[in-house]
Amino acid sequence: MPNATDARFAGSIPQIYEQYLVPLLFEPYAADLADRCGDLQSGLLVEIAAGTGAVTRALSRLLQPAVQLVATDLNEAMLRVAESRGAGSAVTWRQADAQKLPFDQASVDAIVCQFGVMFFPDKPAAYREACRVLRPAGRFVFNVWDRLALNEVSDIVTRAVSALFPDDPPRFFERTPFGYFDGAAIKKDLESAGFSRVTVETVEKVSRAPSAEHVAIGLCQGTPLRSEIEARDPARLNEATRVATEALRTRFGDDAFDNRMSALVVTAWR
Repeated sequence: MPNATDARFAGSIPQIYEQYLVPLLFEPYAADLADRCGDLQSGLLVEIAAGTGAVTRALSRLLQPAVQLVATDLNEAMLRVAESRGAGSAVTWRQADAQKLPFDQASVDAIVCQFGVMFFPDKPAAYREACRVLRPAGRFVFNVWDRLALNEVSDIVTRAVSALFPDDPPRFFERTPFGYFDGAAIKKDLESAGFSRVTVETVEKVSRAPSAEHVAIGLCQGTPLRSEIEARDPARLNEATRVATEALRTRFGDDAFDNRMSALVVTAWR
């Protein structure tokens, strides 16, 4: 269950997230999600929890001109970074809560969400909202991370940073980004919200990590893990980043290396 600070992408976090983590973690899966919605010929496609716009940019390159794309996020700071990166004139940016979508009933043709549903405080409520605004036979396509052990760089950083605070280890990655990976439970939640058919697929991707330090900076300073570290001792953020760098360097060496990832991709039809 997310806590109150898990979705707090503020200060310098959005810029670091975009620079260090989007190419490493999110671009490969953004292309996958965009491909799954690229057959839409017309109508309204809504992105929720758009973050800094990785999926938005991928979609804008694929969608037909007759498709209206509205990219939303609750976090204004993330949306500002997304908008500054640009995604074509066809995109409308809008602040919105996924649990209270500002769209009429049965007005949306498709909804897409990349690695966002894990952060929703009330996932069934968000699923009911998605079902409410979708047209009959509309689809909701999203992904979530698989278990932490199958995403090695995040697992290594989690263990390295936790060791610095043995009496109160930061649990952000375990609790939220990598805490919602039970495909059967996800399917049950969606069906209870009113979706008629749900598929869950494991998708593995590989990206190229420039260096151990690059990964450590991204994960320690470009996510809410930073807030957890600073809440324990604000003077130890750089130390945590160094410890995470050394742990990654021990596993992968000093040079660029392959980052292997695993996620679940879910498609739910209204």
